Order: sequence, then C-alpha cells, then structure tokens
Amino acid sequence: MRVAIVTESFLPALNGVTTSVCKVLESLRDGGHEALVIAPGTTPWADTAAPERYAGFPVHTVSSLPIRQFRVGLPSYELETVLHRFRPDVVHVASPFVLGGRGLTAARSLGIPSVAIYQTDMPSYIRQHSGPIGDLTARAAWRWIRRIHSQADLTLAPSSAALQDLASHDVPRVALWGRGVDSTLFHPDRRADAETDALRRRLAPNGELIVGYVGRLAPEKELHRLAELNSLPHTQIVLVGDGPSAELLRDQLPGVVLLGRQEGLDLARSYAAFDLFVHTGTRETFGQTLQEAAAAGLAVIAPASGGPLDLIDHGSTGLLFDPDREGALREAVARLAGPERESERTLMGLAGRARVETRSWPALTEQLLGYYARAMGRDRAAVA
Repeated sequence: MRVAIVTESFLPALNGVTTSVCKVLESLRDGGHEALVIAPGTTPWADTAAPERYAGFPVHTVSSLPIRQFRVGLPSYELETVLHRFRPDVVHVASPFVLGGRGLTAARSLGIPSVAIYQTDMPSYIRQHSGPIGDLTARAAWRWIRRIHSQADLTLAPSSAALQDLASHDVPRVALWGRGVDSTLFHPDRRADAETDALRRRLAPNGELIVGYVGRLAPEKELHRLAELNSLPHTQIVLVGDGPSAELLRDQLPGVVLLGRQEGLDLARSYAAFDLFVHTGTRETFGQTLQEAAAAGLAVIAPASGGPLDLIDHGSTGLLFDPDREGALREAVARLAGPERESERTLMGLAGRARVETRSWPALTEQLLGYYARAMGRDRAAVA
C-alpha cells in the first residue's frame, strides 16, 4: 500500500503526534509498504530541521511558523502537487488542524481516500489560553474541527472519551484506534540495570519514594497539581520533559528534579527508576506515557477524565483520582507510598504490564491498515 502521511508535528519535535507517526512509519516499512511524510519544516528561528528521510521514506517539509514552541505548517496548494506526484492509495492525516486540514482538502480534491487521526483536544487547550473568551473560542474550535474531519472518509479516535467528544460535536464516521507501546524498550527488568540503579541513587540518595512524570512541561498538562505532594514525607518528585513551565515548576515544587527531554534507553531507564508514575492533565485524548509507564511495570495514578479512563483499571493497575476535589491526588499517592505498600505497587505494575503487552505498534498498524482499507471501500475483517 502507498500511504501519504500529513502530520501537524514531526521530528525534531517530540510529542504524542510525532511518536505515533514515527512508529506507524517503522511498521509500514517492516510490512513492505511505501510511504511519504508531509510535515512542518524549519523556520528562521529554529536551530534544527526535520530529517530528509525517516524509516527509509522521504520527508517533504512545508513552510512553517513557530507558535508556543510548536512549528505550525502553513497550508498551500503545494500539497496537491506533492500528493499528485506520489499517487498514494490513502492519505493519513495526523491530528489535523492547520496543515492537516489542508491535507484533507487536497486529498478530497484529488479523489484520494483519507483517514484522519484525532489526537489533540485543541478546543480545551484554546479555552485554557483564551482568558474570558475561552468558551467562545473553544466552540469556534469545535466548529473548525467538525469542518475539517467532515472531509475525511474516516476519523479515528484513541479512547472512548474522545469518541464521545467527537460524537457530541457531530463529527461523522468515527471509529476507535488506540496506540501501541514498545514493551521491549519499556520493561520492568530495566530496574536491575546498573545505570538505572545509579540513577535511583542520584535521585533518591536517602531511599525516598520516587514519583515520576513524563511529558511536556506546559500549562495544559496541569502540573501545578503536583504541589499537593510537597508535604508528603520521604518523597521525591522527578519530571522528564521540557517546555515553557519548567522554571515555574521549580518554584512550585521545592526540591523537584527536572531531567529534561529524554528518549530511547535514557527514557526507559528513567521510567525504571520511578516507584510510581503520576499524570495530572485532564485534557488527554489518550495518554501514551501512561502506557509506557505500565509497560515498565509501574502503578499509574491519573485523573478520572479523558483517555486515562480507558488505560487504568482503578485499584488493579493503578488509581484514578477526582481532579475536581482538592487533595485527591495527594490521597492517591499516599495510599501507595511507603515501603509497606511496595508489594501492592508491584502487583499493580505487573497487572498494568499484562494489559499493554499485546498493544505492539505492528499490531496497531495492522489494525490501521484495515481502517485504510475501509476508507478505500475494501473492508477487512479487522474492522468489521
């Protein structure tokens, strides 16, 4: 199959959209398919550019502008030209909003089937950053999303909560497609690595409980909630990632350790060094880092909202806390803190890993190929 992927985000940016696109590309390569990537390119303010190829496939970049540390690809008729030359069987549009919206328009004008991946709750982010007109701008964002996704032959949402959001805003032709996780890279056995042991001793020299977070350090992740943990004894908060909230978090979380942006083995060892994984954002359509933490054998604590509702079996693989009740996060962490709770944390981690072990990227990409076939009018049993 020939697949053109139009993505709102790509390397060198690291986020959920980029990770999903890269993993799909690797699986398409391993399956003998052909692909092309169309992504935001470098800007005059950027130090690094997108790669010219990824997983052996060409990467075509378009002009972009930086907005809040993101590169936003500028829509143009260039997409029709690129797609016409590549002649894909299907156009895969990752988290369409600006460039992706133009990609769907181009696919429709050329008569190419398209599949849109809904991944970012943009209306909630816009509401959060729009002050007193937040509700108005969020409603406008939903109208734009409905307009964009109505052009797609199929829209895939990552969780039941996201499916409900799309349905409630009259987005047509939706289906559920989750995300894969690398359960070989993220593995409980890494806790025994010498490098992981050295990291644990550096982070918690007095044997403190390490409560870790992985992700972007930005207002929409609601990391201010972690301040509830400041008074917990014998606890060390560790954050992996970067973003505009880094310095503010140093002030809000006395003694916090910021490890910065990580990937590959360094990231896997950081997960392995944690005792508990905590996520704070209530606007997640999925929550990929929750899956990675589970694969690493960690009990996971997250809000009872959005994507985590599908990923955490409360009391079995972790805990869901009420984000509207002050102190609920602290209570959840305190419940699993202390050496006397180590066996409970271990059992939750093992149960969480068992749930995600079958969610490999090759398996999820095979399901995605079935959705491509549906968009092309050739149903496979996988999507019946």
